[in-house]
Amino acid sequence: MHTIWKGSISFGLVNIPIKLHAATEDKDIKLRSLHKKCHTPIKYEKICPVCEEELSPDDIVKGYEATKGKFIVLEDEELNELKKATEEKAVEIVDFIKMTEIDPIYFNRSYYMSPNDTGLKAYSLLREALTETKKAGIAKIVMRSKEQLAVIRVYNNTLLMETIHFPDEVRSVEDVPNVPEKSDVSKKELETAILLIDQLTTKFEPEKYEDEYRSKLLKLIESKQAGKEVVTPKPKEKKTNVSDLMSALQASIDQSKPKNTKKPAAKRKTTGKKKAE
Repeated sequence: MHTIWKGSISFGLVNIPIKLHAATEDKDIKLRSLHKKCHTPIKYEKICPVCEEELSPDDIVKGYEATKGKFIVLEDEELNELKKATEEKAVEIVDFIKMTEIDPIYFNRSYYMSPNDTGLKAYSLLREALTETKKAGIAKIVMRSKEQLAVIRVYNNTLLMETIHFPDEVRSVEDVPNVPEKSDVSKKELETAILLIDQLTTKFEPEKYEDEYRSKLLKLIESKQAGKEVVTPKPKEKKTNVSDLMSALQASIDQSKPKNTKKPAAKRKTTGKKKAE
């Protein structure tokens, strides 16, 4: 499993060297955008609309838009120094809480945590302590130049870290439009809805759910492939400057022609008098 981060967990005086591995993966089917005419994949280029130039990474800097159209430029050196000052490569557990106290809206991404060889015992200690107390740890970590809040809990005998949003990153429900404040449903309607919910209530078994759209899309792709409905981009034609080639050939021919160095004979002047017989 690919390692995406190396560091340590610390709680109190206990320090556990660990690695992070992505616990989930995106299985969306990636579709490329092709030119309809020749089926060539489209290129997305970074072009300055003012200079009308294609930009390389060295031509690009970061900027914060302070006001509309006004930017504060931040150099890479400044950002790197700030990153070094905050990134200590440590996941510091600052509190312990019950998982039921965290609303799912806060959850972001999940990562498995594996111990280094020197941290096996400390890893097991934290895992067993969290299991016995049915608690989770609240920690802070810097990843990808961003400080994140995280929850460390036990999942299937493995420590799992889930990044969670900071409170100011969760939008207020008061901004959601058209939410009725009072309920005007009747008691009979409510009882019927509760009965329906009870009838459909079951144990959560994630394996019985599937992405139906992805399955149908895969079948469509496979059927087209089986039917040889596969297109190939047209090969890029090599540019040959025919006019320049012809000019060069003609110039070569002109240079190879023998030059006539003899001057043309002068024309004899004639008079209007006839020669005497």
